[in-house]
Amino acid sequence: MDTQQLMDEGRTRWDGAKAITLTLLRIVSGLILFQAGAMKHFGWLGGMPAGRVLEPWSQTWVGGWIEVIGGALLMVGLFTRPVAFILSGMMAVAYFQFHQPQGTWPGQNQGTPAVMLCFACLHICAMGAGPWSLDAMFGRRRMP
Repeated sequence: MDTQQLMDEGRTRWDGAKAITLTLLRIVSGLILFQAGAMKHFGWLGGMPAGRVLEPWSQTWVGGWIEVIGGALLMVGLFTRPVAFILSGMMAVAYFQFHQPQGTWPGQNQGTPAVMLCFACLHICAMGAGPWSLDAMFGRRRMP
């Protein structure tokens, strides 16, 4: 077996794993973001501190709705690339606005989740939703 055949065999073996791991990354990232927004708006999982109500159209209120809607769309894989791009940008802003002023490094300023979600969403934006998504399902219908 020559080098090219070995490379092709290795690629084929890992193609299924790529589809599964991309799908899992998309769904889990969407779920984490959805939960963060649901905590802010619906009081789920402990919610906002007692007595605190989000002021409509405040930055946290808008961010919470972006997390709820964007997270749900990401989980099902609908409009995945633009949604992931928006979520990635939102997490970058969250890191630099809220975490980075508390210290230089993510481990120091509790910004590790924001950094990881930023880059996970950026990766999802680049790769697309994967084969197990509404984007893929609707895309197949349009093909002859």
